[in-house]
Amino acid sequence: MKYYNNVVELIGNTPLVKLNKVTEGIACTVLAKVEYFNPGGSIKDRIAEKLIDAAEASGHLKPGGTIVEPTSGNTGIGLALVAQQRGYKCIFVLPDKVAVDKINTLKAYGAEVVVCPSAVAHEDPRSYYSVSDRIARETPGAFKPDQYSNLNGPASHYATTGPEIWKDTEGKVTHVVIGVGTGGTVSGVGKYLKEVSKGAVQIIGCDPAGSVYSNGTGRPYLVEGVGRGDDFLPGAYDNSVVDQFVPVPDLESFMMTRKLGKEEGLLVGPSCGMATVAALKVAKSLPADAVVVVILPDGGRGYLAKVFNDTWMRTYGFMPRLGDAVEDLVAGTQVNPQVVSVKATDTIKDALDKNSEFVVVFNNQPPVRFGEILGVLRLDHIKAGLASGAFKETDLVEAHMESKPVPLGYTDTVATAKEVLADVDCALVLREGEVIGLLTGDTFH
Repeated sequence: MKYYNNVVELIGNTPLVKLNKVTEGIACTVLAKVEYFNPGGSIKDRIAEKLIDAAEASGHLKPGGTIVEPTSGNTGIGLALVAQQRGYKCIFVLPDKVAVDKINTLKAYGAEVVVCPSAVAHEDPRSYYSVSDRIARETPGAFKPDQYSNLNGPASHYATTGPEIWKDTEGKVTHVVIGVGTGGTVSGVGKYLKEVSKGAVQIIGCDPAGSVYSNGTGRPYLVEGVGRGDDFLPGAYDNSVVDQFVPVPDLESFMMTRKLGKEEGLLVGPSCGMATVAALKVAKSLPADAVVVVILPDGGRGYLAKVFNDTWMRTYGFMPRLGDAVEDLVAGTQVNPQVVSVKATDTIKDALDKNSEFVVVFNNQPPVRFGEILGVLRLDHIKAGLASGAFKETDLVEAHMESKPVPLGYTDTVATAKEVLADVDCALVLREGEVIGLLTGDTFH
């Protein structure tokens, strides 16, 4: 009989699949390393076993212990799979931009999930990094693998992913394209392939446009699990192995993700679409004998409610218009006059002095990214609070702000806008995740 003792034994040895339709006009061979064939559905399964093995060997993780980790989902799933087999509990801390499908998947594997705001700084006590630190301190027998600094992550890719690519291409690989998040994959794979090829293999990193890896400002983006939104570069990241970085806008990443499903039969996540866009940009100038490998880190079933959902895509401003559209209502306007903002640490008097019906709470400079908005203040709410004594003019805005306005895509129909504004006071109009206007119910009166 041929069988495996448990699902952990299925990790690794994922296949290379040739891309055929999205590579039209490209002379060289482009191969996708499809990591959703791992039992947990992503490349993060590879590091999970190594992280836990090392923690057990060092005595940091003892029988009956609890694994606490900040994650965008996939690392948590890998850790949960291994933890199940060894009798550990898991608590995972996620940013709120993670798809609900991923959260439910983690719960299905028996993990406890804590969700934190993503529009806060790394060192903020509410960030998912800080919250995971606090939970680890307060939980008896807790161990935090910390994939961001744990060098066993890159080591797992040096030992498995890199050698698999070299073996399966018979040493003919010339370029490898990898999305960079924690930095573990690109560092481990890059180090191995640089050594075995004597520096011949080119390692290309890619990240969402705006991420700091490719010298972006760190402003929010919507592709999950890759890039960095602050100047904190993980200890697991070795920039010496990366020859080039390719930044990819969210729109291109999302469109390619959908295209890979429709044209290549590869239902993958948005970071895979991002990496494929970067790979094709690199491949278009290469000769026919070049071999480009692009790592596709996860599957698409965790994103069915987002990138594969037309309504979500349209709401965040990523779909073409169908007819009359919301953008016509804000055409010719600028964000600054339309969207009045204050910082969370400004006072109620500062907000009142804006003399605007709605003031959004936003801690940066325009352009306004939806992911950066913390909440909203209504002028009538401020006045009522001051009149009743519930507010003081010296109170900070963050103490009294309401939840942020709902998003409305710039190509949503006017009829959709009317329906939305029948139930809420205001909506922010988005184009590719960026705020281009604010609409209220008065728009239609």
